[in-house]
Amino acid sequence: MTKTLTTLLLVAGVLSGCTLAPHYDRPEPPVAVAYPAAPEGYAASEVKTGETRRASDIGWREFFRDPRLQSLIATAIDNNRDLRTAALRIEEARAQYQVQRADLLPTVNANASYQRGQFSSLSVAPGAGGAQTFTGSVYQVGLGISQYELDFFGRVRSLSNAALAQYFSTEEARRAAHISLVSEVAKAYLSERALAEQYDIARDTLAARQSTYDLAKRRFDAGATSALDLRDNESLVAQARVSAAQLARQRAQAQNALEVLVGKPIAEIADLPAPMKLSDERIISDIPEGLPSDLLEQRPDIRQAEQQLLSANANIGAARAAFFPRITLTSNAGTISPSFSGLFDAGTKTWSFAPSLVLPIFDTGRNLSNLDLANVRKRIEIANYEKTIQTAFSEVADALVARGTLEEQVAGQEQQRNAEAARFELSRMRFRSGVASYLDELDAQRQLFNAEQALVQARQLRLVNAIDLYRALGGGLNETAPQ
Repeated sequence: MTKTLTTLLLVAGVLSGCTLAPHYDRPEPPVAVAYPAAPEGYAASEVKTGETRRASDIGWREFFRDPRLQSLIATAIDNNRDLRTAALRIEEARAQYQVQRADLLPTVNANASYQRGQFSSLSVAPGAGGAQTFTGSVYQVGLGISQYELDFFGRVRSLSNAALAQYFSTEEARRAAHISLVSEVAKAYLSERALAEQYDIARDTLAARQSTYDLAKRRFDAGATSALDLRDNESLVAQARVSAAQLARQRAQAQNALEVLVGKPIAEIADLPAPMKLSDERIISDIPEGLPSDLLEQRPDIRQAEQQLLSANANIGAARAAFFPRITLTSNAGTISPSFSGLFDAGTKTWSFAPSLVLPIFDTGRNLSNLDLANVRKRIEIANYEKTIQTAFSEVADALVARGTLEEQVAGQEQQRNAEAARFELSRMRFRSGVASYLDELDAQRQLFNAEQALVQARQLRLVNAIDLYRALGGGLNETAPQ
């Protein structure tokens, strides 16, 4: 009996390695073989460091040189609730996979029972003479296997493979969430810093314009200037006051958004370094983009979508196996005796072996519908996989196109700011010399303020674009360069 059972289990284990799932072929990426060219005149990007490593090989501490930003990212990784949820999802998927995998092997249970009642002597002592009835007790102990499915057609194996792919998918989702968190913290930090610099400019401008207005008011009271000049000064003061109030509000909101990502108030982070100016930020901006096909391995969200596709493909195998017979095995071996002390005496051994076969004949189309459903879900996952690749391709292409143009935009904006600053000084000198009217100085002051604000915004855009390219190419998962 034991040899027969062992042989059946070995045969079942060998056959269960095969499934009826379709052969998996990775879909062709629905994107071009190369990224689109940059706008005419901006084809060559600025190469500063000669960087040749992939984004995934550059740790975020190396990519972000700002010590304050490094501390914020490290704190966010430890405290962010979304990242915690993603990690717990992995534990959930691992447990589900282990539950499903357990069905591949038989479950052996120990059992013990006691009965008191009227019995037949044949049921207790099969080898005795004629049947007699008696009132007494029956003790029974043994080991048993209950409803173990001999997976000849790979149904259980397919379900296990589907659960394994779901587990891998959840792990990739956590990696994608980690990369997204690093980039979002960096962009939120740059947003807060840009608004802080713009607010400082607006506050300084307000103080300067208020001083100029006070001087104009005294000159007007003395009859040296017209009411028009006074009202122009008053308008500039009001504009600066409005800008300062708007920027103060926006900066506070940006800091709130940053603290949500970090997971705790910034004031509670110990030994937080002082912030750097945007002009002093040194973020790697010349990461090589490689080929679009490289994204399949670099981006965890693409790998996540492919694991979802593999899971759907495995579920087709389980749906196909439902059309074939399902063979289950129930067996038990032990001893039975009318007295507890005689459980292990000679002649008390019992065993049972009860295989069963269920062949679907008429199920009102249930199995066929389940197979259709599995095939449709696979096609949905193929579409999702292709869409994820297209999105990744678009993100990299947009960042590459913007890289050269933003470098040029910042250079042009710096030139304009310098020109407006020189113009303001010349206008002030001309007014004091009596060569030009005061309106020229007011206009130059207004244009200088706009140019300084625009320069801060351009620098922020350039840095954010570098972060977007880093994330789009799969960077931000590792703290330091992988060994």
